[in-house]
Amino acid sequence: MKWKIISDSSCDLMKKDVACEEVDFTTIPFILNIGNEEYIDTEDLDTDKMISAMENCSTACGSACPSPANWLNEYKNTENAIAITISSNLSGSHNSAVVAKEMATDENKNVAVLDSRSTGPELAICIEELVKFIKSELPFDEVVKKANEVLAQTKTAFALCSFDNLVKNGRMSRLTGFVARKLGMWGIGIASEQGTISVTGKSRGPEKAISLIINDMIERGFSGARAIISHCKNEHFAAKLKNAILEKWENASVSFLETRGLDSFYAERGGIIIAYR
Repeated sequence: MKWKIISDSSCDLMKKDVACEEVDFTTIPFILNIGNEEYIDTEDLDTDKMISAMENCSTACGSACPSPANWLNEYKNTENAIAITISSNLSGSHNSAVVAKEMATDENKNVAVLDSRSTGPELAICIEELVKFIKSELPFDEVVKKANEVLAQTKTAFALCSFDNLVKNGRMSRLTGFVARKLGMWGIGIASEQGTISVTGKSRGPEKAISLIINDMIERGFSGARAIISHCKNEHFAAKLKNAILEKWENASVSFLETRGLDSFYAERGGIIIAYR
């Protein structure tokens, strides 16, 4: 029985990260518009170049989600297709994947679309579990049910140390952004149960930022099982956060991913996104 897992590029996994004979894993790219340039968020995107272009661009930047045709093309040539997208409350990618599902008229094909209600590492955690369910030879509907249960149990938090995109897009004043950077301020936030982004606090310096993230993990019931940290050119901070998690939950499984284009675009240089369950 053939299986395919398809994600949009809000997921920071690469094809090589999902090594499973039973599963074909692929991602569909967002398009990132920076000044007069388009950056397609494929696996070979030069994120350093993209981030530098964004930092040097004085105007607002934007992104375009995959079309239904992109998703429909990936649903072909497999018996079981499971799509997982960035939060439907953050992008039209989920709606495109659903429209494509309705266009897939092959009665012998199973297609499901999962709404992560998040981004980045939360999709990665779900895909890890999907592979386990598939290897266990569970039926399609049971795999989908269990994957949705995983997403319901997984939480996401983030820490940003750059606010350029917020300023450029009119969500923070230039003066506030300038002062925040000069003071070494970090913005701490979460992905809500509804899949929206909520800024919950601020800190001065990375040590306090880590403390706030650990407190969030305690308050939202981290089980000490699995955590994935996506970082945007900040492996040092990610390593310190990992150590702080292991000091509190010594048996936790914690790993890193580098943010791909879309998450780099929003987390900006130095930012991190963490998912945990």
